[in-house]
Amino acid sequence: MVEDRLMTSSRAVLALLAPFALAALAPSTALAGEALHFTSPAELYGKGRVSTEFSEIKVTFSPDGTRVLWGSTNRPGGPGGWDLWESRKEKDGWSAPAPVAFNSPENDFDPFFAPDGRSVYFFSNRPGGSGGDDLYAAPFDPATGQYGAAQNLGPLVNSAGDEWAPVVSPDGATLLFATDGRGGKGLHDLFVSARGKDGWQEPKPLVEVNSPDEDFDGAFLSDGHTLVFTRRTKDQDGADLYVAPWREGRYRAPQRLGPEVNAEKSWNLGPATNPGEPGVLYFSSHRSENSAGRLDIYRVGYTLEASTPKAPGAPVVRQTLTPPGD
Repeated sequence: MVEDRLMTSSRAVLALLAPFALAALAPSTALAGEALHFTSPAELYGKGRVSTEFSEIKVTFSPDGTRVLWGSTNRPGGPGGWDLWESRKEKDGWSAPAPVAFNSPENDFDPFFAPDGRSVYFFSNRPGGSGGDDLYAAPFDPATGQYGAAQNLGPLVNSAGDEWAPVVSPDGATLLFATDGRGGKGLHDLFVSARGKDGWQEPKPLVEVNSPDEDFDGAFLSDGHTLVFTRRTKDQDGADLYVAPWREGRYRAPQRLGPEVNAEKSWNLGPATNPGEPGVLYFSSHRSENSAGRLDIYRVGYTLEASTPKAPGAPVVRQTLTPPGD
């Protein structure tokens, strides 16, 4: 049964998380991998509005900065088990969160606003798909602020297994997602699909990034290539965020990020970026020193080393990026 399968997945475990016992964290600006430096301590995002006593996971923003969407496994008031929620920027501030119009009575999760602002990608196990959790896109009209009916991305992308966490590269040319239905190195692996004239093409695995473990929840950083993603090793109590640096046209070995984002023995996942805040990484976690509920949304400032090769002796060029603010 679908319910039995979901209850054995990493996603379903999120709904059952108990409060975490976490180590105290100190702010750090140390190097976190070859490519990524953090410039500010992680701060709780949208306390009381986005981050609440419930579990909030994987935020996304419209390119014009007027809408923020996220998923929740247990927030009451939606039509399904896991629902997508939205808050809109208005004259007097941000609106109270409300379920999005394209939710279903089933599970809807992992939203991502397309770079052109005209659709929202997500996964759902609603009837009519190819397998378990399928990828969908709901059209959005920026002029009217209305969403259309969600459309399944079809069998070329979706499999008989689960597809999670769809993300489109900043140039709109690449669809990144996780699946356990196409073979690969491990349980869930990261795959990419190129946009063709007829839509998304046959997905290919990111062989340089994937491992025998769970690899999912990818996000492109501001260079359009460097990846932050979630990895859960066998029998791990939680999950951690990793970075895969982009060098000379390919990915280098992923490296676990430090305590700036990864809280010990916690579910650290759902990395995301905001087009209006280059240099800010959003993610979900539970940090005992600053939390609202079981899983909250946090953000942290970063700088990213240039991904293009430099001549010997040339200085390292870093993008100077804006730390997070309210």
